[in-house]
Amino acid sequence: MMANNISKFVRIIFRASKFFLLPVAILTTVIGCNKDLETEDSYQLEFITEDYKPLNYIENGSLKGLGPDLLKEICNDIGISYSSEVLSWDQAYAKALTNEHAVLYSTVLNAERKSLFKWAGPYASLDWNFYSSSQNPVELKSLDDARNVTGIGVLRDYAITQHLVSEGFSNLVYCENNQDALSKLLSGEITLFPSDKITAEAALTAIGKSIYNITNKLTIRTDLVYFAFNNAVPDKVVEEFQKGIDKSKQNGVLKQLYQIYMQSANPPDIIQVYTEQYPPLTYRNNTGDITGFGTDVVLEIMKRNQSFYPIRVSLWSNAYELALLNPNFCLFTMDRTSQRENLFQWVGPIGSNVTYFYVRAGSGITIKSIDEARALGSVGTVSSWFSDQHLRGLGFTNLVTASDPELMTRKLMNGEIDAFVCTNITFPSILRSLNYQYNQVEPAYQLMSSDFYIAFSKNTPAATVFKWQQALDAAKQDGTYDSISGKWFN
Repeated sequence: MMANNISKFVRIIFRASKFFLLPVAILTTVIGCNKDLETEDSYQLEFITEDYKPLNYIENGSLKGLGPDLLKEICNDIGISYSSEVLSWDQAYAKALTNEHAVLYSTVLNAERKSLFKWAGPYASLDWNFYSSSQNPVELKSLDDARNVTGIGVLRDYAITQHLVSEGFSNLVYCENNQDALSKLLSGEITLFPSDKITAEAALTAIGKSIYNITNKLTIRTDLVYFAFNNAVPDKVVEEFQKGIDKSKQNGVLKQLYQIYMQSANPPDIIQVYTEQYPPLTYRNNTGDITGFGTDVVLEIMKRNQSFYPIRVSLWSNAYELALLNPNFCLFTMDRTSQRENLFQWVGPIGSNVTYFYVRAGSGITIKSIDEARALGSVGTVSSWFSDQHLRGLGFTNLVTASDPELMTRKLMNGEIDAFVCTNITFPSILRSLNYQYNQVEPAYQLMSSDFYIAFSKNTPAATVFKWQQALDAAKQDGTYDSISGKWFN
């Protein structure tokens, strides 16, 4: 039993929030379990969080939110007592790094933090957007546009701040908290502020404003939210909490809490399934449905396995990073290359394509060798695409990279780059979506041919990957795969 196992490892100490100067009696009566615990070989955990509505926040002297309520469910289920200390984020983050008994929530898992903690989750996802004042006419088509604004408000040590710093942003303005940042945004002291919609709405309400006072200018990325355990916490403790989170996903508890706090019925599932806007293989159509050849193959596998998971569309660079970082993560379609071979587990192949250096028709640019391509003034690539990784491995120093293939296509057609590297399967669809014709470009030089697959993160159970491969093999054997292929390519 989960309760018997975990009680040998965990004993949680009640703590009160000094940060909010609340009486001890308030927090200890708001959240707590009454089951007596064994004290031999027990391990003390100290839960730490911040005031970040709707994930965790103080209301009428009580700690509420998706994180605290889920924590309560897990602790009730495994039979342990608990409470949380509420601090500012920078204080909480610092304490979680140095306190061997600390658990920090709600925490985004990113590359900078991955090795600093042990992780249980995910139990939420956050879509980060750049917001401006509704009175500000600023337009953003890419992250590059955001680099040129006067100031971007950020909060110290937040995951989105770490991301923007890693992207080389130099126009960041550090704010005290969400309310401070949004006040500065509305007063014109900063031009943009990155936030998720629900948190922004809560902060705006706190300062007497509404979500209609700001406008979403650009979606930056999606992050997944976890409980972050200090590295000194025994693996067994973290594993039991992971079982508790998984149980909440299977029995519908997390979905119920998600609807209450996140205004959505789609929390992260046991397996996260992501794809990109990459027609005709995978894309969201005009009616909002996620479709395409690769999507149909994945849905057929799910149907045969009788295990269905929601599919999310993201920028490739974001989805690729999530697949590298997170357990139980599926990303399709992905070309299988030598650089990626040991980074993922593979199901497939599900198709093949040819990658070319494309130039504008009539541009006069010819490419007869890889050296000639290397000598061009500029070659467009999409960040984290296999072609971008391959060219960097070949020593190309003339690459112009963006996260959106449509943006790079526009650069090619506007003469801003000499060539764009893309596959023969997808480039015609990308051109059509931008009202160009395929005869307006020329495949000047073939870079490579490759097979594409469904990729799983390394720490996805091998049994899961094997089951997906078996379902795909069966679909190929009984003719279903050929029918799907014929639908999209004949």
